[in-house]
Amino acid sequence: MSNLSRKRCVPCEEGGLPLTRPRAEKLFKELSEGWMLVDGASMLAKHFHFKGFKEVMTFVNSVAAIAEEEGHHPDMTVSYADVGIELMTHSIGGLSENDFIVAAKIDLLKK
Repeated sequence: MSNLSRKRCVPCEEGGLPLTRPRAEKLFKELSEGWMLVDGASMLAKHFHFKGFKEVMTFVNSVAAIAEEEGHHPDMTVSYADVGIELMTHSIGGLSENDFIVAAKIDLLKK
């Protein structure tokens, strides 16, 4: 379990600064395999594959529960046996520690 998964998200101020690339890359190392830093470290993304739609929806609902609890919501793309997740902090136009916290909590769902 990463230290990130034990943290809580904190609200970001609009106009705040996104994480620097070196800071994002350091936090990225705490996530499980499969996550990607996208667009020059301004977004996190991961693809998840399941046996079928029922498993997809169970996972999506679990991610939604994490998002609601943390007050930080990913973009999700759902298809029959696949889920795509993208995380970024829209209010600052890039990554915040909150994105890594939510990603680490999502990692705990798919063990």
